[in-house]
Amino acid sequence: MADLIPTSASDEVREHRTRWWKEIAIMGAFYFVYSLTRNRFGSIHVKGADIPLHSFNNALTVMRVERALGLFHEETIQQWFLPYKWFLQSMNTYYGTAHFAVTVGVFIVLYRRRKDVFPLFRNALAAMTGLAIIGFALFPLMPPRLLDAPCPKDGGYGAACIHADMRNLNGATSFGFVDTLEDFGGPWDFSSGSVAKASNQYAAMPSLHIGWASWCALGIWPLARRRWIRIAVLAYPALTLLCIVVTGNHYWIDGIGGLVALGAGFGLGNWIHRFNQRRQDAKFDILRASHPAAGSH
Repeated sequence: MADLIPTSASDEVREHRTRWWKEIAIMGAFYFVYSLTRNRFGSIHVKGADIPLHSFNNALTVMRVERALGLFHEETIQQWFLPYKWFLQSMNTYYGTAHFAVTVGVFIVLYRRRKDVFPLFRNALAAMTGLAIIGFALFPLMPPRLLDAPCPKDGGYGAACIHADMRNLNGATSFGFVDTLEDFGGPWDFSSGSVAKASNQYAAMPSLHIGWASWCALGIWPLARRRWIRIAVLAYPALTLLCIVVTGNHYWIDGIGGLVALGAGFGLGNWIHRFNQRRQDAKFDILRASHPAAGSH
C-alpha cells in the first residue's frame, strides 16, 4: 500500500495503491498464524485415555437447541444422500478444496477489479477468520460425524464411549450420522496420519465454510452481470451449506455462526479500514504541506 506524493500544493486527490506481493505476503502470513493458532485447541490435545467431554457436551447443547426449534434434521438430510456414493465423494472433495480455491480466486478478482473496496474485504476476511479462532477456543464443538466414532482410547476422536440419553432416543442405538469421508473416501483422511494430527476436528462453530462462501458471494455479486453468473454466485453459499450438512462436518446452526462472524468481521474490518484511511490522510496532509510549491499559492 502506498500514497502518491502530490505534484503541486493544489493536488487534493490521494491515490491508494496496493502491491500484489504485499497482499500475498500479508494473507499468507495471516493464514499461517491462523492455522497454527486454530490447531492449538481441541482435538490436538485429546490423546490416549482422554475423553473429549467438553466438545461432546457442546454438541449435545447444539442439538438440544435445534430440537427445541424443531429444526434438528441434519441426520435425515444426510440419509437422503447416502445411497449416492458418487455425490458424497464429490461433496467430500468440494468440502476440502472449494473452501480455499474459490476464496483465493475471489480475493484475486477483488484485487484486480474492485480496488475501491478491496482493502475493506481483505480486512473483513482477516477479522472474520480471527474471530472464528476465538470461537473455536471458547466453544469447541464435536461435529456430527464424530458423535458415534471411537473415543481416543480406541484410536479415534469421537464420543462412542460417552453415555448420553440423546444417543438412545426413541430406541435408537446411535445418533445415526455417517462420517462420509471415512466411509466413502475423499482427498484426505482425518482419522489418522499428519492431517488428523494437524487439524482441530472440534472447530465446527462457527462454520468458516459458510462465512468464507458468503464473503465470496458478497464480493463477486456487483460484478455479476449475466443471469447464470448471478445464479452461481447465490448458489455457492447454498451448496456449501448442503455440503457441510451431508458430509457430517457441521450442524446447520454452525452456518448461522459463520454469518455472525462474517457480519462482525465486516464491522471490525470497516473500523480498521477507516482508521487506516485517517492515518494515511494525515500523512498525506503533512506531505502536501511540506511540498516546495506549498508556499507559492
